[in-house]
Amino acid sequence: MARQPYATPEQLATYTGQPAPADAERLLARAGEDIDSALLTAVYPVDEDGDPLDAKIAAALAAASCAQVEYWVAAGDDGTGSQGRWDSVSIGPVSLSGRSASTAGASGVELAPRAARELRRAGLTPGWVAAW
Repeated sequence: MARQPYATPEQLATYTGQPAPADAERLLARAGEDIDSALLTAVYPVDEDGDPLDAKIAAALAAASCAQVEYWVAAGDDGTGSQGRWDSVSIGPVSLSGRSASTAGASGVELAPRAARELRRAGLTPGWVAAW
């Protein structure tokens, strides 16, 4: 696995256009763990430290990490995944509400839509397995 985290608090602030939260380093580290889980079968060249050699890949990993944190902050989550979401639907006289759990992707982790797009655009997902 590559070095963690993939992004800095300064990159997060630039990405979101907002000051980075006080716990940005912790959130970015957790986001990097989610990104790594989503990329278990991704193949890309790395250096001896595990850092991507391709600047496009490094930028995609940083942007995906920032998108993941942005998603958590908007949802009121702290990066642990324990924050539930309240769901409320009203159609005429019928009203439904309750706590809804989101479903994780094939990697077992829920990626923010923007994070998933960043990884897809960089050609990192869907992953594939190469025979040696």
